[in-house]
Amino acid sequence: MPKPERAAERAEPTQESRPLYRDPDAPVDARVHDLLARMTLREKAGQLNQRMYGWDAYRRSPSGGYELTDALFAETDRFEGLGALYGLMRADAWSGVDHGSGPGGQDSAALAELVQRHVLERSRLGIPALFVEEVPHGHMALDGTVLPVNLAVGATWDPELYERAAAHAAAELRARGGHLALVSALDIVRDPRWGRTEECFGEDPCLAARMTEALVRGMQGEPAEFFAADKAPVVLKHFAGQGATVGGRNSAESELGWRELDEIHLLAARAGVRAGAAAVMAAYNEVDGMPCSGNRALLTGVLRENWGFGGLVMADGLAVDRLARITGDKVSAGALALDAGVDLSLWDEGFTHLEEAVEKGLVEESVLDAAVARVLRLKFRLGLFERPYGGGELPSAEQGRALSTALARASVTLLHNSGRALPIPATVSRIAVLGPHSATAAHQSGDYTAPQRTGSSVLDGLRKLAPPGTDLRYARGCALTGGDLSGIPEAVAAAAASDVAVLVLGGSSARSPETDFAANGAALTAVSEMTCGEGVDLAGLRLGRAQYVLLDAVVATGTPTVVVLVQGRPHLVPETPAALLTAWYPGPWGGDAIAEVLLGHTAPVGRLPVSMPRSAAQLPVHYNHKDIEYGGYVDESAEPLYSFGHGLSYTSFAYGPPRTDGHTVTLDVTNTGARSGRTVVQVYLRRLITSTWPRTLELFAFEGVDLEPGECRSVTLPLDRDRLAGTRTVEIRVAESARAALTAVPAVLDLAEVRA
Repeated sequence: MPKPERAAERAEPTQESRPLYRDPDAPVDARVHDLLARMTLREKAGQLNQRMYGWDAYRRSPSGGYELTDALFAETDRFEGLGALYGLMRADAWSGVDHGSGPGGQDSAALAELVQRHVLERSRLGIPALFVEEVPHGHMALDGTVLPVNLAVGATWDPELYERAAAHAAAELRARGGHLALVSALDIVRDPRWGRTEECFGEDPCLAARMTEALVRGMQGEPAEFFAADKAPVVLKHFAGQGATVGGRNSAESELGWRELDEIHLLAARAGVRAGAAAVMAAYNEVDGMPCSGNRALLTGVLRENWGFGGLVMADGLAVDRLARITGDKVSAGALALDAGVDLSLWDEGFTHLEEAVEKGLVEESVLDAAVARVLRLKFRLGLFERPYGGGELPSAEQGRALSTALARASVTLLHNSGRALPIPATVSRIAVLGPHSATAAHQSGDYTAPQRTGSSVLDGLRKLAPPGTDLRYARGCALTGGDLSGIPEAVAAAAASDVAVLVLGGSSARSPETDFAANGAALTAVSEMTCGEGVDLAGLRLGRAQYVLLDAVVATGTPTVVVLVQGRPHLVPETPAALLTAWYPGPWGGDAIAEVLLGHTAPVGRLPVSMPRSAAQLPVHYNHKDIEYGGYVDESAEPLYSFGHGLSYTSFAYGPPRTDGHTVTLDVTNTGARSGRTVVQVYLRRLITSTWPRTLELFAFEGVDLEPGECRSVTLPLDRDRLAGTRTVEIRVAESARAALTAVPAVLDLAEVRA
């Protein structure tokens, strides 16, 4: 389809006539002020809209290239340009984009340039568009490097490794012509029935804060006025409290007071803001009755006035239009969101009426100007006025695979190892590899993942790494969901004829074309084997029925059974197997990482980022509950099966008593086993005398320590004194898990004496 005629041919301005906003040497704020003064009300409103789905902006041409659509032409004509475009490179079952219809690694930049050229032609002032992309665990585009999900990242307890992986994801995004990365980071797991549990770093605010800092540093680099060509500004999702919805149901109501919000749900956001995050996304949930996208106390009072945040606030998909339930119509809903502090909408109609809202007096034009200024400032910081067409050399795919595998390797967590079934001895000659997850990599990645060309299952990894001559016997046994038991006899026969059975069970967030989707991309119905992901919430936490039958039948053979859980949330598994590993959606090459741990090529170093319950009836079981006296249940324990921070190794460690000066904690750590390994030193505090009711324990610091057999090292960790405001006396407990910290010998610290 031919492009429309240009709105007007603009002669290149001379040095004398060039507007200030076109001067790359002028200060950014001066350029923003100059450009804003030249804009019409209609153009201003256009900069705050992100109405289109990016995959509707193009289609494949008969020649094999791309051509722009009438939908894009209409959108850019509506506001004489385009503020932002979401998901130009997104590919998944919801968008319907695959390798035959969408842009890959080699032609994404050309498509982005084609769209950007059109935007500039339709903009009277030559304002480029922001290209906004999903980066929940790597750039979710064809040929993008897929990383393990955030829950796996949390299980590494290794911010430095994650920072390197985040930097790679940013470089990929920018090389393909993208600008702004939407990254889940701020949600805290309070109920693992929530389908988006996989997008959280865990149940603890300190762990989430450290990982959020690493994310911002990796993707954006050190704080600076301008972003480097291989760095991407981050939109941190979701602000705030979205992980605390009632019943673990997506977008349901929450019962959050401001204290709970501050102590649990704001710590990661505050850390991200301090690290220089360019933007945050307002969450779907409400706080004290007001949805976050219309919550001025949260978006303006806390974020801007208290924290001094000067960046962008984006609404989540269609969240502004939901405010019409409060205001009565979408025009006033847009005005409410803008006045609350939202700068950029996502797919909403409400923000398309901002010109009308200003003219009706529903919101002041000065409020509109402030939001537009924040959008323009980000575009100037990206250098888009001088270099509107991105693209460049893609970072090494091999490097991306290595980083993804390293994260997966560091996240594999050994929960239980009776009789030292692991690592599998090199003398074992027959291994049965069983279960619905054992021979496919398709279910190892999280929600949003684009179609993949490559991957490595657990069976693939064992075939590559097992000693020559090892007899590997494979049987699927059953599907992830349903009650079909017809494949179990074959699996039982393979287990009975083997020395060890490796049974790979779990869940899946893999979408399929048959999935029904809401307008914001959440799954309305889970089809096929999808048991996790956005919109896939569970009332219970059990695996598919056939998986339990398979597990019981394999264990009954008497063959030592090692269970590997590949999952996006804690599922319920009995303690009957000889050993139990969990790998939280470890990505396409997670099978290699799991095989390395099974065979002892590497030691397990992961630690649980979330407590694992015995049943859904116990929930919540997060460790950092209020320190009150309450009993257990009559019919079962109230304690989790495995606690936050838990993870075994192939060696052992001894911790010396903690020493503190009020600002740091120091202790000696010794590897007391026979092989090298990594422990994660976890510092917990228990407030004794404080201004408000304390929690049982709070993680305050952690550090991974690699030690050779017999090696001893002195480790010093800082205490975040800001978090101790209002506290007089605390106990410091250092251990390898939250449960172990409850019985660790404490060091008592009187903060009044330290302050004196």
